[in-house]
Amino acid sequence: MLTTEQDYDRLTEVKQFDESKIGVKGLLDSGITTIPRFFHHPPENLPGPKPKNRPRLTVPVIDLSGDRSTVVEQIRQSASTLGFFQIVNHRIPERVIESAVGSIKEFFEQPTEYKMRFYHREADKGAAYSTNFDLYLSKAACWRDTLQVRVSPVELDWNAVPEICRVALAEWDKAVVGLGEELMSILCDGLGVKSEKLKELSCLEGRACVSHYYPPCPQPELTVGIASHTDPGVLTVLVQNEVGGLLQVKCGDDWADVEAVHGAIIINIGDMLQIMSNDEYKSVEHRVLANPAQRARVSIAVFFNASNRDKLYGPFPELISTTKPAVYQEFKYDDYMRRFFTKELGNTLTNFYKIDNTKA
Repeated sequence: MLTTEQDYDRLTEVKQFDESKIGVKGLLDSGITTIPRFFHHPPENLPGPKPKNRPRLTVPVIDLSGDRSTVVEQIRQSASTLGFFQIVNHRIPERVIESAVGSIKEFFEQPTEYKMRFYHREADKGAAYSTNFDLYLSKAACWRDTLQVRVSPVELDWNAVPEICRVALAEWDKAVVGLGEELMSILCDGLGVKSEKLKELSCLEGRACVSHYYPPCPQPELTVGIASHTDPGVLTVLVQNEVGGLLQVKCGDDWADVEAVHGAIIINIGDMLQIMSNDEYKSVEHRVLANPAQRARVSIAVFFNASNRDKLYGPFPELISTTKPAVYQEFKYDDYMRRFFTKELGNTLTNFYKIDNTKA
């Protein structure tokens, strides 16, 4: 039955969907040909037609096995402008990446009854499968399902993680910690601060592994996979399957495509690193388009956050001078994360902590 504007009750529909625990994949499996109204995004949030004559923008690919000073400069340049880059020759075996991505795909393609056991919205408890962490806060839902695993600093009970992807995710997390340490050292060198600075600030220790499943969408022109947003943490490390052309990064008024490069790992700067670098590094808006393909897109993002939530964070003192004053005030990380999880995804918090936030 069609509802009119007057009798459309969004909250009721969202609640019914959430309580069904079937996720977006379950909706698709039910045979729908039109998406529920609460997934409809306003036209201004949807991608327009691609300009024909404009050169295609892509995210740079950096060879991590190159000369250290060259790699530092390449990463510094990408982190200071686009906020995104891809790395190859990162020494993580392809098998580890393929196993993690493959096991996540397998989890999401299990029968709904199996996945329901893991469906809840308490993201700080082990493994949580759900659709949109901000489902009740957002103006429009996005076409994806998610499995979030809070790996540390609170020790994770791996038995709470679905058996199908437990071993592969544990192996992936172990590999990512080593890579994260190397990247943080390179990024510190690029700023001219002590190489271990981010590690000493506990930025390797707060990790969340967030896996997204973007099934085909019957009406991709009406919704998105993830709305435009910036990441709240220090650094994001992401791998994806070969279904490309959906992840995009804001570049001025345009959007740059993140091509699916075989074996590459995507890295992006988070809001916290933009703040700590006193705006030297950029946390940039990015989005995922709704999937028009016949196959699902799968991605796994590891978010590196500081584990010490009671400490005050702000720009590194070494980067502050009379010619470059502090752009941000100091704040407790706990306050920062509380604000992040009580708002709709998409509104960056960097402006909130600016010393002159009258323009925020």
